[in-house]
Amino acid sequence: MEQQIKLEKTNILNLVNSPKDLKLLNRKKLKILAQEIRQKILDVVSKNGGHLGGPLGAVELTIAVHYSFDAPNDKIIIDTGHQSYPHKLITGRRNKFHTLRQYKGICGFCNIFESEYDVFGAGHASTSISAALGIAKARDFKDEKNKVVVIVGDGALTAGLAFEGLNNAGASQTDILIILNDNRMSISPNVGAISNYLNKVVLRSGYFKLRKRARNLLEKIPGIGQEEIYKVFKAEEKLRILASEGNFFESLGFQYFGPIDGHNFDELIPALENIKDLKGPVLLHVKTEKGKGYAFAEKDIDKFHGMSPFDIINGQKYVTTTNVTYTDAFANALIRIAEEDEKIVAITAAMKAGTGLSKFEKHFPDRTFDVGIAEQHAVTFAAGLAIAGMKPVCAIYSTFLQRAYDQIIHDVCLQNLGVIFALDRAGLVGDDGPTHNGPFDIAYFRAIPNITIMVPKDEKELQHMLYTATFIKGPSAIRYPRGSGIGVGLDAEFRKLKVGKGEILKQGNDLLIMGVGPILYDAIHAVDELKVNATIINARFVKPLDEELILKYARKIKNIITLEEGTINGGFGSAVVELLEDKGIKSNVKRIGIPDKFIEHGKPDIQKKLAGIDKDGIKKAINEVLSEK
Repeated sequence: MEQQIKLEKTNILNLVNSPKDLKLLNRKKLKILAQEIRQKILDVVSKNGGHLGGPLGAVELTIAVHYSFDAPNDKIIIDTGHQSYPHKLITGRRNKFHTLRQYKGICGFCNIFESEYDVFGAGHASTSISAALGIAKARDFKDEKNKVVVIVGDGALTAGLAFEGLNNAGASQTDILIILNDNRMSISPNVGAISNYLNKVVLRSGYFKLRKRARNLLEKIPGIGQEEIYKVFKAEEKLRILASEGNFFESLGFQYFGPIDGHNFDELIPALENIKDLKGPVLLHVKTEKGKGYAFAEKDIDKFHGMSPFDIINGQKYVTTTNVTYTDAFANALIRIAEEDEKIVAITAAMKAGTGLSKFEKHFPDRTFDVGIAEQHAVTFAAGLAIAGMKPVCAIYSTFLQRAYDQIIHDVCLQNLGVIFALDRAGLVGDDGPTHNGPFDIAYFRAIPNITIMVPKDEKELQHMLYTATFIKGPSAIRYPRGSGIGVGLDAEFRKLKVGKGEILKQGNDLLIMGVGPILYDAIHAVDELKVNATIINARFVKPLDEELILKYARKIKNIITLEEGTINGGFGSAVVELLEDKGIKSNVKRIGIPDKFIEHGKPDIQKKLAGIDKDGIKKAINEVLSEK
């Protein structure tokens, strides 16, 4: 019998340096470990911010999987990755966990560069099944014997990619275990007592032996042929499937088991031990509670999905600024516009609170559509609304809208439909890092005909751009950053902007600075501090450009800097350079934008410094441009 870890006065978590240490614990100590992991997650997330509900709900499940399997030899893939905090704590990163989501610290998602236990990096939902099937197939090609396990949940099964993976995996007959972590976000309600009883029977190790014995006995009875035996077992399977939630998964080719209590080691561990050696695709359905162990998170799963720093005692976020956020400025403006225009409807993809549409929903519940983690569907759904005469506002984070690029091109822009894309979290988002940064939207929209692209310099301009978009006959996009606005205050009345026209913020003769977004305020401060005689243009529109205004000043001022909080490849600066080239204007142009690399997680000011797009980066660029001959 293996020697078990002794429970010391410190705590059990301090003794777990790898999943191998879990196997030396009895179930009583595993329960204590689960409590300690929850407390650790609460302590760190309350200080650093981060995802909370998902990790708290996945503690026992994560422990049980690592207890029953042999990582890193066995490959454990966690969908989306924000459920991975318990996984990180028991795979050698406990002593660095306090650095979660901090610069040079632990990533808030699975990261293949961080640990061999992070098998597949992911910040977006529903990728795990497809990736795991690829890993399993590669294992088969190499004639290896390790297990491949997927933990998928938290609404990921509302995404089409997850179903594509399930469809392919079920037909493949490849050995793969998918654990469906059902935390009330996307799967059907609990089933009844008969189903629970039958599934507990199924999960017992003797169940499969009993089926084999029954078959042998039936074959010995005179007059019983294979057809009758087939009917008996088919009837048994139908009874089990009809009494469970597994009929859908069984129809895809999976051996389905569950649902079982995802917080009960006495159910989880035997279930995993009994099914882990089964051949072919297997799906274990586990019921968990999002936010488990923290009353505020259990009560409000939407709010506590992801949190900025908060007070553990009362669950309230710390207020760091009184400025209205860009998200709130958008939501408030949309509500006011919708009060006057009954054709306005709002669409989001599982991010009502994050995009501000939860506020809109309180006023217009029948005009608010949350389609789940299904950005492709959201865009084409919006196209359908637009073609039928509505004015859909599609509010999706910049990073998530990338998933619907084909639909943007073919279903919206090709048909020149009046869909308004509101891109929250554009640019650098801070602690969530490269999977959630939104630097690419200007570049990927610029390549598409028919679309109007707007970038507000502050929260006041955001509301005017949203109002303006409702009058544009074709598609339009407004991109704005995460967090608090500049603090300029909001106008009482909306103003319709002239499409494709910029504005002069400052006049000067030695330097021309053109840009879009709040970065222009950094430019104003940089120019004032350096006492540079500069013209600063707020272009407002990336497409169409205000060619008349840009060319007027570019013909007079040859030292030019372009600014944007977007990728330097194909962005606003590229559009300006292309215009100058087309018009034969020779200038000394320096483009400032996010460089051609992924910017790691850290506070926004750190990220901007890394990218060279903060005030100091602008000052450096000004000095370089003005010193060049």
